[in-house]
Amino acid sequence: MGLGQGYPQGAGCGLSSKKPQKPATKTVTAGRKASLTGPVVNVPVWRASTHLYENVAELEAGKGRNEDGRFFYGRRGSPTQWSLADALTAMEPGAHGTMLYPSGVAAIACALLSVLKAGDVLLMTDNVYDPSRSLADGFLKRFGVETRYFDPRTTDYDALFCDRTRAILLESPGSLTFEMQDIPAICAAAKKRNVVTLLDNTWATSYFHTALDKGIDMAILSCTKYIVGHSDVMMGSVTTHDKLWPKLRHTAQQLGQTVSPDDAYLASRGLRTLSVRMKAHETSALHIAQWLQTQADVAAVFHPALPDCPGHDIWKR
Repeated sequence: MGLGQGYPQGAGCGLSSKKPQKPATKTVTAGRKASLTGPVVNVPVWRASTHLYENVAELEAGKGRNEDGRFFYGRRGSPTQWSLADALTAMEPGAHGTMLYPSGVAAIACALLSVLKAGDVLLMTDNVYDPSRSLADGFLKRFGVETRYFDPRTTDYDALFCDRTRAILLESPGSLTFEMQDIPAICAAAKKRNVVTLLDNTWATSYFHTALDKGIDMAILSCTKYIVGHSDVMMGSVTTHDKLWPKLRHTAQQLGQTVSPDDAYLASRGLRTLSVRMKAHETSALHIAQWLQTQADVAAVFHPALPDCPGHDIWKR
């Protein structure tokens, strides 16, 4: 790798506090560690495939400690990617780390591949994002993973599992039809059987719904949507706790998953306005849903915030 330089150190930003931060504050300050950004407000864009070291001993030290904050090779990231990953981890209480991917579909695929093998059964809610279904019925099927779909409105959780069930992919609200699922109850049933729970949390994001503290093992985001927020970057993320972190990280690295520093920078910038944008989305969407209810040509409106919508009680809780 050559001769070189160490990890950047900075004076800090003076924003650290022992007092728990509110979600809106986290969106603005998370990932802004002095060791990640230096003495600046926003992390610079570090474009590099190759990192330099003073000597072979430093190179080996970087190679041996496979963690964010340790330069080794561009595919493992730089402060630009590490800062974004750190911020997304901070948004999920109980999380250990976050891996970044070039799209939401890549995030879903790598999360599932990190916990499934041939002969396993994957449970998947029947209202999933269509690419998730395509992945299950195509790629995973070819590699010997059986997918069983279930009604997102079911309450008989124990009946879902069999001896070969290893993972369950949830969405709440679900894509397009917006069914709400009782995440804590499903997670409790899954944990009794050592089944990994994964949630595509793209609709709510961790701003409106922190998943890991409800029992979820892996929280998946298509950052393309609300994290980035400006329709100019494709990206996905998976956030998990310490038990599954090594598997998730190892799988992503074996498959060569990485994001560009320029995209990571734009996603970090988008994150800073997440709270104000999500509140605006919430207000305008509910206004439109209520208006649609008054239209004679509309048979039904699916929005869990509406009192007569199935799953409203779960949404409210």
